[in-house]
Amino acid sequence: MPESNTPNNKRFEEPSSSMDIDFINRQSRHEIEEVRLCEASRQILNDAGFRSGQLSLAVVDDEEMQQLNRQYLEHDYPTDVLSFLLEDGEDFLEGEVIVSADTAAREARRWNWPVHDELLLYVIHGTLHLIGMDDHEPEDRSQMRQAETHYLAKFGLRHRFEEEVEPAVDAESGGEARTSSIRGATDLHGESEVSS
Repeated sequence: MPESNTPNNKRFEEPSSSMDIDFINRQSRHEIEEVRLCEASRQILNDAGFRSGQLSLAVVDDEEMQQLNRQYLEHDYPTDVLSFLLEDGEDFLEGEVIVSADTAAREARRWNWPVHDELLLYVIHGTLHLIGMDDHEPEDRSQMRQAETHYLAKFGLRHRFEEEVEPAVDAESGGEARTSSIRGATDLHGESEVSS
């Protein structure tokens, strides 16, 4: 994703690490807690042994997310998170995590928590994909949920799961709100490993 020269493009570096995290907010409808999102990714990458590299975290709207999902995965709909592993080595990683603030806002209402907590879940989920975790098979999905729960707890949050929340009604469609694919009930989630 091309870097933006707007004031919403920020770089976060931790002094003890040479892992650079570029944060880009390419939407304007929702307030974003960029430091928190970057900290979550940094913790995951450090815990996985990655001490150097480059990570781009981007927050976009559904329109841009749908365009990216169509371009890279040939899925013509918005999704919650896209992860792109560009390069990795023994302790080096370069990648991108792109999350949709609009999808997070819809899902946050359904799961009865703030948009910034839903976005944090998306960033955690996307970063876990970058370090090699998967959620396509039941056993892998269980391990992914455990890792998500672990990292959400570091921010004082408890993971929200399908069996814990009554489905909300989506006012736009008049029916049950579609389930976030992070929680595994639909196939809206996209992740891709792209080599440069």
